[in-house]
Amino acid sequence: MHLNASRWSFHPFVMNFPSIIMLPGYAAGYTKEKIPNLSQEYFFRSLQEREESNRIVGLPEVKALSPSVGYAIYSVFKRNTRRARFHHTSTSHWCSCSKTISDEKYQDPFQLGRKDLKNLYEDIKKELLVSAAELKEMCDYYFDGKGKAFRPMIVVLMARACNIHHNNSKEVQASQRSVAIIAEMIHTASLVHDDVIDDANSRRGKRTLNQIWGERKAVLAGDFILSAASVALARIGNTTIISVLTQVIEDLVRGEFLQLGSKENENERFAHYLEKTFKKTASLIANSCKAVSILGCPDPKVHEIAYQYGKNVGIAFQLIDDVLDFTSCADHLGKPTAADLKLGLATGPVLFACRQFPEMNAMIMRRFSKPGDVERARKYVLQSDGVQQTTYLAQRYCHAATREIRKLRPSPEREALVHLTEMVLMRDK
Repeated sequence: MHLNASRWSFHPFVMNFPSIIMLPGYAAGYTKEKIPNLSQEYFFRSLQEREESNRIVGLPEVKALSPSVGYAIYSVFKRNTRRARFHHTSTSHWCSCSKTISDEKYQDPFQLGRKDLKNLYEDIKKELLVSAAELKEMCDYYFDGKGKAFRPMIVVLMARACNIHHNNSKEVQASQRSVAIIAEMIHTASLVHDDVIDDANSRRGKRTLNQIWGERKAVLAGDFILSAASVALARIGNTTIISVLTQVIEDLVRGEFLQLGSKENENERFAHYLEKTFKKTASLIANSCKAVSILGCPDPKVHEIAYQYGKNVGIAFQLIDDVLDFTSCADHLGKPTAADLKLGLATGPVLFACRQFPEMNAMIMRRFSKPGDVERARKYVLQSDGVQQTTYLAQRYCHAATREIRKLRPSPEREALVHLTEMVLMRDK
């Protein structure tokens, strides 16, 4: 069967992202003709194969998923990704469950980063030494050593990868490890402030600071953590690094303001969402990666590689987070589900779903404030291809991150960073 590209209508949200590959069915409400025999024409592609081509071989690039076919694909994806990746084949079968690209030289990011992250939270607590018992208790509350340390782990792996690329040094410098500590402190301070703004009840499976100690004290605790991070940053003594990491704090504030606003135009709305996602989530990872690359290697090209890797992984991480808000249960996620809708926020799954259910536009503009809006919006999202479209968008950002990091000299840390992009897509909380 040959497909005529003229039959297809393209999703306007992703026209500015030409590397995104979506699977077709109903073109997000633009065409009503169902395309037969999809299983014989479309295949998932491995990360390595997609590096060679951003399009499905021999077929028009389509930016939409059908609700029925898309859900079936997504179900298979969730069921099998821990065992295999879907590969393009020359046969008419959907996939071959062969090894992932990185299986042959698999590197566990957390295992590789463990040495450099040892006593991480104890060192953070040393930065937060304070005589006031209550403030100390509040600061220790989140730094209990039970977190994933996802951001510090990326930072130390990037530091090692850049050091090896530059002069084959396999050790993380003290200043580079300090960047990992500072990144975790800035991140935690932002969570404390976010919980106050959102009036959140739970975080990481336990009650938030504002629920226990009240909003005013929670704000002050967040401020204190941020000030301690600033002191640690100044101690590094590098004005370039100070400039790079203070950009993160500016982006966090600007991202919060973006989240408080909204756009009437649908295309502007999606750009607004991605900009907010970068500033609130990805900027910290991108600039922290850039900072350790500057400390370990003088080449500006390496700095850009580190920045782009962090940016793309960070955006993908948040996109999957937005998906989990609709697909994961509260107990597993560690925070309430549909939380963004309850806050009046339209994330990726909602914006994609809006193309199939235009009545959601009014709900988005009034920030889901009317009785029943949250429940209806959630129902529309789950009936649409919003979850699948957002997942594939995250996949494309992970592909971009992989493409960047492979520019560095081969090393176990580089391969761990490649594998990390797969972990971002597979995470379920």
